[in-house]
This record gives sequence, C-alpha cells and structure tokens, in this order.
Amino acid sequence: MMILINHHRVRPKDLFPHITNKEQRTIIEYMEKYSGNYEYATLDQLKFELMFRTNTMTAARQQDKSGAKFTTFQYAFCNKQYWNRLNNGGFLIKPNIRPSVAILDIIKNGPLYAFECSTAVAIVLYIATLYSIGSSRFDILFNNLYLMDWQFDEDMKMYQKVGDDYLPGDILHFNNPDFNPKEPHWRAENVIYFGDDLYQGHGIGIRNASTIINFLNDKRKPNPQHSAYLMTLITRLYYQSFRL
Repeated sequence: MMILINHHRVRPKDLFPHITNKEQRTIIEYMEKYSGNYEYATLDQLKFELMFRTNTMTAARQQDKSGAKFTTFQYAFCNKQYWNRLNNGGFLIKPNIRPSVAILDIIKNGPLYAFECSTAVAIVLYIATLYSIGSSRFDILFNNLYLMDWQFDEDMKMYQKVGDDYLPGDILHFNNPDFNPKEPHWRAENVIYFGDDLYQGHGIGIRNASTIINFLNDKRKPNPQHSAYLMTLITRLYYQSFRL
C-alpha cells in the first residue's frame, strides 16, 4: 500500500511530524500495510479525512454510552421536543429546530430514543460530520434532517467497495444468512470499525468480531446451516465533499 500526496509517496515517518493524534497515526499505519493506494492532492486533504474518521469513532463511542435503546422500526421512538416520529419509524426534525442541536440530543438524552442499527450508523455519521465541519455549515446542509435506515441526505455522499482493507472509521457489515424469521432485524449488523478487531454495533456494543458473530448466531433459525460472518464490504464517505 502506498499513501500518495500530490502523486508522491509518503511514509508514516514522513507524516508523523505533522500528525500527532494517536488514533490518526494508527489509521496511517493501516493505510501503509494494505495493497492499494490512498491518494490525496494535499496533506490537508489527508488530515481532514483522518480527523473525520476519528470523529466517527468518537461519535460511535458516545452513542454506545448514551443509553439509546435498540429496537425495530415498528417500536422506534424519539424525543418529541426535536423530532416527529413518522409512521415508518423514521425521525424527521421539527420545523425551526437547529439540526446540530437535534442530532446531539440523541447522545445527550439517549434514553428518550430507540432505533435499529442502520439508523444508528446514520446518527453516528451525522454527528461525526457535525464535529468535522461545525454547527453553522451542518445546520445549512442538513436543515431538513431525516433519520431512517440507509436514507441519507443528498449532501451525505458515500460509496461502497468490496475488499478487506478495513480502516478505523469505516462502516462494516456482519451478515447473518440463517437469521430467525421471527427476528428479522438480526439478519445483519452494521458497525463502526475501530481497528484492532473492535467494532461498535448498536444493540451489541463495542465488541470483537467473534463476539458479534456468536451473538448473531444465537439469533438464527432452527437447524441453521451457515454462520454469521464479517462481509468484505466497506461503506465510506466521500470525505473531501465536506471540505471548503
């Protein structure tokens, strides 16, 4: 793997004088060990992505500690001061409410909320975006904020790729092909990757892969044929789309 800045290869030792955050240095070390290229026009582009990734992990930790409950769309609920709960289980921000205030309320008043894991990932990404670009831009970009499954605002640009070059801050996916039809919400678990075999999944916590797989295997149909597993599928943001 190579990290390229303005078409020139840089190594971790070249970057560490400019990047002192321990988690960000770990991400650089992951980039260096994989077998592809991470290309940036400038050092500032790389630093912005590293900041965004660490903010994603911070938001995931905060959500994990918030007291927000895991539930299905049918039973989802939210703080009515800031959100309208729609019939499909989604949350739509109320008129004249600042999105930056509403999204942070989820980690400040977690027990007033319950949602499933795809909405949980969306919440983490929105909070990470707020931390990365500030409340003024966040309020402009996401003035009609809607939280529901994988339905993201058009300004939250992301893509998926097949591979196992997982980086801290990535969204990864555990699949459970033999899930119990009576508990279809455990057909999969979307997680935030922390590195070092640690993943945060709403309803499961911050756990290693084997613990998450064992948890999902306990949610399978009778006489299952297939174990749950970590997919070689990565969901990433277009981080540079948020840079001014």
